[in-house]
Amino acid sequence: MKKIIIALTLIMCTAGMIAKASDLVIESKTQSYAESENKIKFDGDVNVSIDDLKVVGDSADVNMDENQQLDTATFYDKPYAYEIKKNKKREVKANILKVSLITKIIRAEGDTQSVVFNGKTPIVVINSDVQEYNTKTGVMTATGMVTIKYKEIETFSDKAIITTDKNGDLKDLELIGNGRVKRENNESFADKFYYNERTKVLTATGNTTSNVLMEDGTKLILKSNIQEYVQNKETFSASGNVRVWYKDYYAVGPKINVYPDKKTNKPNDIYFVGRSSITQGVRTIYADKMKMMLNPKDFHAEGNTRTVIKNIGHGSDNNSNGNTNGGIGLGL
Repeated sequence: MKKIIIALTLIMCTAGMIAKASDLVIESKTQSYAESENKIKFDGDVNVSIDDLKVVGDSADVNMDENQQLDTATFYDKPYAYEIKKNKKREVKANILKVSLITKIIRAEGDTQSVVFNGKTPIVVINSDVQEYNTKTGVMTATGMVTIKYKEIETFSDKAIITTDKNGDLKDLELIGNGRVKRENNESFADKFYYNERTKVLTATGNTTSNVLMEDGTKLILKSNIQEYVQNKETFSASGNVRVWYKDYYAVGPKINVYPDKKTNKPNDIYFVGRSSITQGVRTIYADKMKMMLNPKDFHAEGNTRTVIKNIGHGSDNNSNGNTNGGIGLGL
């Protein structure tokens, strides 16, 4: 996640060039002024330069305000904006590109794609319906089927907001609405993801689910109201109606803290805080504190421990409310 976020900020620098006082140079085959529309129109091989930022398209126009000052430059027919600096290239493609020369806001509309290259290799790709960057506030907003891809990492959301400081460095990143973060075979889902660069914490809120594929091919599933990952410590916590599924274990509690295996970096030690339970088949153990270990699979319970075994003497657990999946449906 950190590498994704660092790469995303490179795109911001492209737009940020316009915030400085600079000359606007527009070249084209034809240029005309429509007084009735108060627009300067450009057609045929339109090339625009603002410092290091270049925009190429087939046609464009520039609105004039009531004081006859340049207002908004609009580029049509799939324009292409780019900047090349040292070995980095940043580019933006869209059906329409609008640049406000007053508010310093750049807006790309329709099949919008932003890409950062290192040499000829793409570092990060952002696709969405609309992307807008405010060079004054340092906020980029992407809306409509937003996807972000960096190597094996992909994110999906209805909306994404990236905030940078005055130097163009990342402050925070938000994924809003139907958020999903995928890396290889591991996925996390939430209504909202928020990453803070200062604290290195990624927080997921609202209907959060994490699916982790373990080394042996089994899946660890975590569901809760809130989930939090501390990047520089590689620790994970979840709170609010926490539920955990692993093999034949089903565990429930108010909060958990998860620590990785030192060799695999996969989740291994899960500590339950507050009155919790672990169900395995027909047996459920309750305790004030619990530790669940995934490899080797084991658990330890302490503090007012209590064991409940369902349907003793029936010889089968098939009558346990139809539940044969490690305690799901017990209503604990």
